[in-house]
Amino acid sequence: MTTLDRMDMGLRALHLLEGQRMAQHLYREVIATQVIRPGRSEEEVDNRIALIARELFGVRAGLVGRRFVRSGPNTVVGGGWPGWVIGPQDLVVLDFEPLLAPYETGFARTVALGDGLAGRRLLDDLAVVAAGARAAFRADGSLTGRELHARVRDLAARAGRRTGSWHCGRLTGTAPAGYAEAMRESFIGPDNGLPLRRTLEEGWRAHWILQVSLVDECGGQAAVHAELLDLA
Repeated sequence: MTTLDRMDMGLRALHLLEGQRMAQHLYREVIATQVIRPGRSEEEVDNRIALIARELFGVRAGLVGRRFVRSGPNTVVGGGWPGWVIGPQDLVVLDFEPLLAPYETGFARTVALGDGLAGRRLLDDLAVVAAGARAAFRADGSLTGRELHARVRDLAARAGRRTGSWHCGRLTGTAPAGYAEAMRESFIGPDNGLPLRRTLEEGWRAHWILQVSLVDECGGQAAVHAELLDLA
């Protein structure tokens, strides 16, 4: 590998980290300004978040109409209920992709509204599962996507939960079109038997998003945690 190639890889990783840093900054600002409130529609909160993003980063294109927020039953139902108004005891998933970074990545956090214990217990369990997944990745340099997926499902089961998705993460820092070419190898899922630490066909190092979703069976809601796995 040439020096230029190493520099390109380093810049690529920095762009991914910068995208996550921006998403973290936006998340903190959204929480600090109490944008998420019962009685507001998801669409209204989405638009307010777009305004904050423009104020923070000067971003204009592609923000209005973007869906940043899912709440209540929409955290479980893929398409969601149009016009849903956030309830006083809802879980609210904030899903931010980078706003300026040139490479696609992902970041998500979940907020529990109200004083209900069920939602807060779910968030506690989510934190334990996400931390356990990260520890498993750090402990095993040859860990495969299938093995990490099994570990996440085992951690969720120990907490008395089920995962809310067929996978627990995905390849990032590459064109989304690449997913279709090698679907199994692009996700941290049951059919990915390749090591997560590997070099892709195009010569880039593989970078991953850890994306853990846990479901509250009784409450009919889900909580999501997503962030860079191998660069954090």
